[in-house]
Amino acid sequence: MAVHLYLYATSHCHLCEQAESLLSALATDFDIHWTSIEIADDSTLLALYEVKIPVLRRLDNNHEILWPFTLSDIVHFIN
Repeated sequence: MAVHLYLYATSHCHLCEQAESLLSALATDFDIHWTSIEIADDSTLLALYEVKIPVLRRLDNNHEILWPFTLSDIVHFIN
């Protein structure tokens, strides 16, 4: 079953780019799909995540994982 995620991020964020690279690496072996959410466009999201990004959120249960995370952390998070 596919796991759907939000990646809360901002443009020009090198940590967010690293998080997206980790997701891309896992996508070849796991059925994961994600949408990058630009928090700078939403004052509520900016207030929640500004100092926490990148943040991954599962859409099925709303659990979140905060940076720093590794490939292993993401695998554990999605299983």
